Amino acid sequence: MYAVVKTGGKQYRVAKDDVLTVEKLDGEAGAVVELEEVLAMDDGKGLTIGTPMVDGARVAATVLEQKKSDKVVIFKKKRRKNYRRTKGHRQQVTVIRISDILARGQKMAVAKATSDADAPTKKGSAKAKAKSPVKARAKAKTAAKKAPAKDKSKD
Repeated sequence: MYAVVKTGGKQYRVAKDDVLTVEKLDGEAGAVVELEEVLAMDDGKGLTIGTPMVDGARVAATVLEQKKSDKVVIFKKKRRKNYRRTKGHRQQVTVIRISDILARGQKMAVAKATSDADAPTKKGSAKAKAKSPVKARAKAKTAAKKAPAKDKSKD
């Protein structure tokens, strides 16, 4: 299953779990955005081409990060005139992961996006168990440092 979507003046062929870098979209990391300009989609039964958009189709994506792309350098020169100008800029981009391709009438599957920071910690939880060996090693190191050195002068 794939779809062709339009965002930021460009067209992308996307499938589930694809990671894309697109022109800047609104939303913080972890937010879910919907791309509603679907030009074509293949649901496994056949290709549906929109005129110009596929009615009711949309693509759900999760924002991974907001960042700047590589620097684009603009250099102007006129030969024999001693004229040189250099400018550049870094375009704002958004990195997204495609989570769902939805046809008309389909609803987005609710994903369990609970992170370790949101989940309450209990004594028996995996997070508490993961920290305990680290603490034990740290205590052993400090105990080894505090132990007095053996006196070698008595030999």
